[in-house]
Amino acid sequence: MNDVMIEASNVSKTFDDVTALDGVDVRVPRGTVLGLLGHNGAGKTTLVNVLTTMLPPTSGTAKVAGFDVLRQGHEVRGRIGLTGQFAAVDEQLSGTDNLILIARLLGAGRREARVRAGELMDLFGLSDAAKRLAKTYSGGMRRRLDLAASLVGRPDVIFLDEPTTGLDPESRAGMWGIVEELIGDGTTVLLTTQYLEEADRLADAITVLSAGRVVASGTAAELKAQVGTRAVHVTLARPHDAPAAISSLERHGLHPVHDEPRAAVSTPVNASADIAVVVRAMDDVGVEVAELAFTEPSLDDVYLTLAKSKPAA
Repeated sequence: MNDVMIEASNVSKTFDDVTALDGVDVRVPRGTVLGLLGHNGAGKTTLVNVLTTMLPPTSGTAKVAGFDVLRQGHEVRGRIGLTGQFAAVDEQLSGTDNLILIARLLGAGRREARVRAGELMDLFGLSDAAKRLAKTYSGGMRRRLDLAASLVGRPDVIFLDEPTTGLDPESRAGMWGIVEELIGDGTTVLLTTQYLEEADRLADAITVLSAGRVVASGTAAELKAQVGTRAVHVTLARPHDAPAAISSLERHGLHPVHDEPRAAVSTPVNASADIAVVVRAMDDVGVEVAELAFTEPSLDDVYLTLAKSKPAA
């Protein structure tokens, strides 16, 4: 269960004098989700296109489900599903007929194709609209149908290239639930996204691309630790208590900063358990606390700090 299902090694891709990917390495174990973050033009979609055999790499090697994307492209395509940034459904066909068509193209018989289409329409909550033309579907319904289409062949690996772009919050949350079900069934997923909460919720590991290069990789917690510190913020009930609060915190080994306009004192900490140290420090000198908050870096901080940084030459 620990075998690697997606692997890119020193992959580069150039278009004339433009370098879209520059020595990219990724590894995605079976049954896990890799979140690929980066601003527009960072190289996310180019990497997906290389891994799904739509573009050959200029250099480097890539394997999906154990098969080389250049030499064994047919084997790769038979084991993957892809949902791009825009729903790729035939709007002149019904939802069911879209899925039947794909199943037939993949070699299924008439009955098998119809059964599989019905299963997926049920799974994605589209049964009530099964006979309606896809052009009558809402944006969220079309995205669900598009994802259903990528699952017709029961792929081992799913590539989701910004699958929730343009969806309202309710539709986005629904898509997340469906993706979580796929993960629970052991599907391997590579997810590109610009929604930080999406990566935080779904990804086991995250790779950040900038200008075609990997600038950071790790779990969400590891990346957050790279770009900021945890802190405790104390709002004082009596602003004139600030000097006493600062002195007490320093005696407890902390390094507080006075935020005079907000009548608050903030101090970096190593863990949430240090909240108790802050509380004891306030109690020791009789400082009354109006509000106390613990904060840590978010994936937004990771994105702003890493994804928009200039890679080293």
